Amino acid sequence: MLTQTKIVVLVIVYLAIDSRVESSKEIMKEITVNFGKALADCKREMELPDSIDVDFYNFWKEDYEVSNRYTGCAIICLSTKLDLVDPDGGLHHGNAHEFAKKHGADDGMAKQLIDIIHQCEKSTPRNDDGCIMMLGIAKCFKAEIHKLDWAPSMDLMVGEVLAEV
Repeated sequence: MLTQTKIVVLVIVYLAIDSRVESSKEIMKEITVNFGKALADCKREMELPDSIDVDFYNFWKEDYEVSNRYTGCAIICLSTKLDLVDPDGGLHHGNAHEFAKKHGADDGMAKQLIDIIHQCEKSTPRNDDGCIMMLGIAKCFKAEIHKLDWAPSMDLMVGEVLAEV
């Protein structure tokens, strides 16, 4: 039988885990919002269609399939503008780590995010079309973030977007 002390310890452990997941979701929301701030510039510069807005709006919905090639192109543009890619087009680990930390991640979370992206870069089938390649990496990243239960809720995302307007 559980003693009162054991119950209290279990509740504290649960709350600590739950608050870490919630704070991770909040950090992912901050990273996402700040990552996408230059989307209008990228759309204009690359003459990307407005149809990519649907992918960006729905990106973190678990059952939504990001499939527009131009969304991959926009992610490349955004990553370049934020200096998150190296000259070869791969993730610039130092800059990506600093970007994550600037938006609330601690060293451990920033490293984990970079590890996920690096694993996704390695596991995504090679494609000569960089936009398709990036789309595959983004899909992998999204799936891994959902496995960790770090994906920001749509309520958080919509609230942030409305606050920006």
